[in-house]
Amino acid sequence: MQTRKIVFVVMVILLIGLLAACGSTAPAEPATQEPVAEEPAAEEPVVEEPSEPVTIEFFYPVAVDAPIAAIIEGYIDTFEAENPHITVEAVFSGGYGDVQTAIMTAIDGGAEPPAMGVMLATALYDLINADAISPVSPSDEYLADVFPAFLDNSRYDGKIWSVPFQRSAVVMYYNADLFEEAGIEPPDSWDSWAAAAQALTVRDGAEVTRWGIEYPSGWPYWLFQPLAIGSGQNIVGESDTEVFFDDPDVIEAVQFYIDLSEEYGAMAAGVQGIWGQAPTDLATGLTAMIVHSTGSLTGLLDQVDFELGVMPIPGQTAGTFASVPGGGNIYIMKGAPEEKQAAAWLFAEFLTEAERVADFSIQTGYIASLNSSYKTDAMKAYLAEVPQAEDTKNALQYAGAELMVQNLGEVRNIFHDYLQRAYNGEMTPEEAMAAAQTEAEAALEIFK
Repeated sequence: MQTRKIVFVVMVILLIGLLAACGSTAPAEPATQEPVAEEPAAEEPVVEEPSEPVTIEFFYPVAVDAPIAAIIEGYIDTFEAENPHITVEAVFSGGYGDVQTAIMTAIDGGAEPPAMGVMLATALYDLINADAISPVSPSDEYLADVFPAFLDNSRYDGKIWSVPFQRSAVVMYYNADLFEEAGIEPPDSWDSWAAAAQALTVRDGAEVTRWGIEYPSGWPYWLFQPLAIGSGQNIVGESDTEVFFDDPDVIEAVQFYIDLSEEYGAMAAGVQGIWGQAPTDLATGLTAMIVHSTGSLTGLLDQVDFELGVMPIPGQTAGTFASVPGGGNIYIMKGAPEEKQAAAWLFAEFLTEAERVADFSIQTGYIASLNSSYKTDAMKAYLAEVPQAEDTKNALQYAGAELMVQNLGEVRNIFHDYLQRAYNGEMTPEEAMAAAQTEAEAALEIFK
């Protein structure tokens, strides 16, 4: 087997400038997310399965604390053994945005893009508008097996444009031992959540030695969305040009985030650029709770020496919860030669088989995207040992739609800017969200 080069595309990113690294209607009803068959499968593949030797590049993000590169390389070894005429060269990057930037830089420069890549599921409209991706043709059986919360990001104009693979959701992780010692039940409302965070905050004079909660907001829209959903209004509508940034319920959600520090003294004030640090802070006792990705589950379990609790985000009203899906899908790049696209689709089908999806979930903490993966012997044994993995899947039943609109990069940056201004006290929540709505509608106008 030839040695593959693991290439980090940092140099590409430095050449083209800074880009944000990752990222994601009314809230979903809290009913079990059973897969349903919707819409016919997309058009048939344009090319036959390759029979001549072919080499494809697979661009892949490595953005969480899990041994992703080694896992993917292991899958490639197995695939190549089964398909000796196909060589897969993995190109690993720091995040979803890095992968998309590298691919689009190649396309814009007239170079041949990689045959396939994992990018944000919500990048769909931008990639279609750039004519960068080809529709794919999963079977009806596969489509019926995928959890609807994940498949929603794959459909547009009657076609399927990507398949879920590295998918996640927003959850709250908490130190269950601290809760038990303090006689506190896991929160089920904003009031009980804030009270628990306040009670679990520890100070030594003016110095905080343990926060009640850490809530990363350096890349804020995704982790904010469950607050908006739990308040009564998601920030995105049903159409691809509809946002609700200035809705009173969204403004109330912004205020609740601020109140966790200003009113309850249970969280550091302002924007918290601590995405990578938060899991370690929870594991080492610097905070009692964090809001984070389900993709961090395995890394956390490896670090903690206490009972790790996992749950969806408490809603404003008692007994309600919220979450939002996230993560990446596999895309096939239109600019690659047809024989490479065909080989890439064959590899995509290999990666999304039930047993492999289950294995990837077990090794990383990402949520398996297929219902059948949870019926495999390996997953059943894992859930018996790690019940938290069942909790991450169950969060999907409370999930609203992730922010996905036309001109996503522009709209998302607008929302980020004004949300962080509100968090930092530079504008009131009402002022910030009104400005965000006005500018977002202007950015979307051309697509209406």
